[in-house]
Amino acid sequence: MTLALFVGVLVAGGVYLVLQRGMVRITFGFVLLGHAANLVLLSAGVASRREAPLVQLTDLAGAADALPQAFALTAIVIAFSITIYMLTLAGAGSGDDDTDDPPIPADKPKPPGAEETVTETDAGSTEKIQRGDVPSASPKGEGMRTSDVHGEGNP
Repeated sequence: MTLALFVGVLVAGGVYLVLQRGMVRITFGFVLLGHAANLVLLSAGVASRREAPLVQLTDLAGAADALPQAFALTAIVIAFSITIYMLTLAGAGSGDDDTDDPPIPADKPKPPGAEETVTETDAGSTEKIQRGDVPSASPKGEGMRTSDVHGEGNP
């Protein structure tokens, strides 16, 4: 019962770490899942649950079932290779995992209408107008279009 609870804790911790954003945490999650799998495989090889092979040739107390041990050894090799591969990925992509805090801007952005724009009038002089403002009259007192301010209209 204790072994089953311990395997459950390892699996829960492994799944929690695999669902995190950082590559190193994901790698540690796979390590925990690998350890949980090894404990499950080794606990399956208890001689009291299965009959030992070649019982008539050897004493039952000294016999061990080789199949769960072979499975556990294979799981160890696979978990080790996955760990090395993921640590390599974590080292190669450590700059782009997007886990750093975003930088704090030095200045607050200005509201959209607060920026000034320098425009050239028909008379050749320059004047500052607020963005979004449209001049209502030319220096001659006539009405002007926005395209006239930028020099795109007909003279």
